[in-house]
Amino acid sequence: MIDGKTANEIFDSIRQHVATGTLAAGETLPPVRELATALNVNRNTVAAAYKRLVTSGLAQSLGRNGTVIKEISTPVALEGGNPDTALVDLSGSNPAPSRLPDLSRYFVKINKNPRLYGDAAVSPDLKAWATQWMQEAVPGKGEIDITSGAIDAIERLLCAHLLPGDSVVVEDPCFLSSINMLRYAGFSANPVNVDHEGMQPDMLETALQKGARAVILTPRAHNPTGCSLSASRAAQLQEILARYPQTLVIVDDHFALLSACRWYPVIAKETTHWAVVRSMSKTLGPDLRLAIVASDPLTSGKLRLRLNSGSQWVSHLLQDLVCACLSDKDYQHTLAQTQQFYAAQLQKLTAALLQHGIALPVGDGLNLWLPLEDNSQATAFALAKSGWLVREGEVFGVNTPAHGLRITLSTLSDSDIDKLASDIHQALKR
Repeated sequence: MIDGKTANEIFDSIRQHVATGTLAAGETLPPVRELATALNVNRNTVAAAYKRLVTSGLAQSLGRNGTVIKEISTPVALEGGNPDTALVDLSGSNPAPSRLPDLSRYFVKINKNPRLYGDAAVSPDLKAWATQWMQEAVPGKGEIDITSGAIDAIERLLCAHLLPGDSVVVEDPCFLSSINMLRYAGFSANPVNVDHEGMQPDMLETALQKGARAVILTPRAHNPTGCSLSASRAAQLQEILARYPQTLVIVDDHFALLSACRWYPVIAKETTHWAVVRSMSKTLGPDLRLAIVASDPLTSGKLRLRLNSGSQWVSHLLQDLVCACLSDKDYQHTLAQTQQFYAAQLQKLTAALLQHGIALPVGDGLNLWLPLEDNSQATAFALAKSGWLVREGEVFGVNTPAHGLRITLSTLSDSDIDKLASDIHQALKR
């Protein structure tokens, strides 16, 4: 069935069989020695073809268990709410619309001069603002780049340094868009559990010992759990990462401008390749597809190859609009109030649940995570009967389901919070 005399011909033959369905997902390819004998070619020729299959994402190497055709994964869920629901939608992890700025007032402040091919990819004013803002977050000399959101940044960073099939450490449970991105890009997600202080050090060490080539971690307002790194946990993780200096470390500080928690550095000074990503989606709105990326000069150089002027830069109009908003002193005052609002929402629901005997740590961000002992469907259904649409937690699990509920609090009034706490208590009693 498989034919060819060169590595490219063998690769193309297997690729065609995958495309036609002759070779199905999960099917094991013949051992290298066996196929080489059948085709009357050198074993290195077959090995090279198999290596290209793995690199291209068509196959997966299982070591002594052989090389198997890789299954094309499809996302089990997407982020966002349900605009057609009749329930009170607490499922979407969206910011409060009333807390987003009126961007129209800043249109008059943006640069009206046309930007042309060859112009700098990053607006000078936004770069200056971001450079100062990022000083606390970077472990050394870094460069500023702009991408179309945090997931866009993370995918580009991984693709710049890694090959398809490489192992990437992620938090478990994990942000849905991160799970889907890793599947699409062909990377292998290596889950590390989180607790109320963040990523667990022992599991991170084990993953790195086994050859993980990148780590993605959330320092504050982890989605879905709301946990943030404590000072001691950040120091532990930093010490571990220092022992693996060639590992790419990506810090996804998506809630940076709104977080009620302190920033604790986690990137070690020994780390060669690193990036800090700070998105504007929660601060200025999800439709403002922009993230600021600070990274080491080599990583920045690789990132810029795909963000060069004239092909994939982020619109300068968008950059100027963001800069005008963030530089406004009146907006900075509003931003502080918004930070306090989100922190208060979590504190209020946590206190209301405690009155019903449900004790949870006070998290950070837009969501409260309610851990459950088993499948969340029954509890979610009970809350739906009370008028609430929440996000079932199983989809946030990387390899195994995460039992819990993620509840977005950004649009709730105080009376809503009291009713929700009572309804959660009743749902858990069933």
